[in-house]
Amino acid sequence: MLENPRSPRVRAVAKLTKRSARTETGLFLLEGPQSVREALTYRPEAIVELFATPSGWEKHPDIRGKAADADIDVEYVTEYVLNAMADTVTPQGLVAVVHQTPTSVRDIFEASPRLVAICEEVRDPGNLGTIIRAADAAGADAVVLTGRTVDPYNPKVVRATTGSLFHLPVSVGGDLADVVTRAHAAGLRILAADVKGDDLLVARAEGTLAEPTGWLFGNEARGLEDDALALADRVLKLPIFGRAESLNLATAASVCLYESAFAQRADSAG
Repeated sequence: MLENPRSPRVRAVAKLTKRSARTETGLFLLEGPQSVREALTYRPEAIVELFATPSGWEKHPDIRGKAADADIDVEYVTEYVLNAMADTVTPQGLVAVVHQTPTSVRDIFEASPRLVAICEEVRDPGNLGTIIRAADAAGADAVVLTGRTVDPYNPKVVRATTGSLFHLPVSVGGDLADVVTRAHAAGLRILAADVKGDDLLVARAEGTLAEPTGWLFGNEARGLEDDALALADRVLKLPIFGRAESLNLATAASVCLYESAFAQRADSAG
């Protein structure tokens, strides 16, 4: 059992809360049973190390079974050690170190996707994690991150995805113009979500949302810059029916992705 929270090994794990360490090692940190469970289910080969307190390990027989099936050994640690490793105050008894597995932009668009979320300059970890989760829930084929969008392996992003990071391809560090070019070549229309756009309900009535689509989402504070908007085939906004000044980015992205998911499924069913 690891008992010293100041040991080099524990410190190496704890450093993964910093982007510099994640970039240097190609690894990232998972905390809590939900994230560990999803990694064991969908990407067990990516798990490098699995740590647990004895009580945390005992609480989750399904995780124990998945780890055994994947031939992954657990290393027991004390609560103090686990807390020293984790980014959260309460990691709930489980932490894992995992290989980053980004997908190339080329591979994403060569797979003929019908619905993709493209995030340009999204800076808030909670927003990005929620967008990845919403894209997964809406049945999107991939999420593409461009510009200075926050690192998807940031612990706050990882937690906000609640495991969706392991369910669909995520591309990192793309150039927006190149991404749009590849999306167009794959037959996707780029729809930018921005308050400067046309009413989304009009596009819904026209049947635009049933087409293969790449939804483009911008920065929380500034939205999309003019040069980014110019790359889009159409700019759309969500109508505000109440008194709210605006919608949170992740909420707006969730609605847009689901609008496309509904339209595409209705179109294929019809």
